[in-house]
Amino acid sequence: MTAPSAPKLPPLREVIARHGIAAKKSLGQNFILDLNVTRRIARAAAPLDRTSVIEIGPGPGGLTRALLEEGADHVVAIERDRRCLAALGELAMAYPGKLELVEGDALKLDPAALAAAPRKIVANLPYNIATALLLRWLDRIGDYQGLFLMFQREVAERLVARPRSPSYGRLSVITQWLTEPKILFDLPPRAFVPPPKVTSSVVSLVPRTRPLAPASKTALERVTAAAFGQRRKMLRSSLKNLGVPVEPLLAAAGIAPTARAEELSVAEFCALARGIEAAG
Repeated sequence: MTAPSAPKLPPLREVIARHGIAAKKSLGQNFILDLNVTRRIARAAAPLDRTSVIEIGPGPGGLTRALLEEGADHVVAIERDRRCLAALGELAMAYPGKLELVEGDALKLDPAALAAAPRKIVANLPYNIATALLLRWLDRIGDYQGLFLMFQREVAERLVARPRSPSYGRLSVITQWLTEPKILFDLPPRAFVPPPKVTSSVVSLVPRTRPLAPASKTALERVTAAAFGQRRKMLRSSLKNLGVPVEPLLAAAGIAPTARAEELSVAEFCALARGIEAAG
């Protein structure tokens, strides 16, 4: 619900001009200035009250404004660009006690250590580090109620891909093992400043109460790396570098040795991971 007493703020383009915030390609910056779009993203993550909202790379604060306007009680914004921090400081003054700014590199910070539970991450991620950030957060996905993130459409499709589809791979398996990912909506390049060359997608990732099937994450990462590293080969060939007898491993999991990586379900990969663990 939109806060009834939202302060009147200057247009984002004015803020950007005043602080000299031209998007930097080296930081993967593509700003969303249309508040109708940022409100749509914020509403996708609702409810925002009674939870800590963590935003990565807020830039001049378009999505930050929307999160606060849509009722977030506490937003922690992690930003490494000092030009943006100055602009965000004005927004923090307009919403006393509701916006906390953290200067730093999201790849080197633990978001869960910066905000009290329950927590959500809502972010228009820099595309050059989006997958790396997601994999870090998946390691401790239980720390969050949900992740609501912007990705390139190609990456979003990998997150939700099903077996036997071209996009299905390691990222699909690990993500679906731990969460229930869903593409909520797409945004065209013109929604951003500067416009990227690709369509973007907002994805929700809601943690599962427990992983989809029993498995060690280390073993699951090993088997998916081997299988998809040579995805055109049959598993009896692609899994040879695991250091365990392949034929018995596949037989114990009920998987044909002639199968290929893209044919296996997440549960079947978990069965292989358990077999690797059992083999030591």
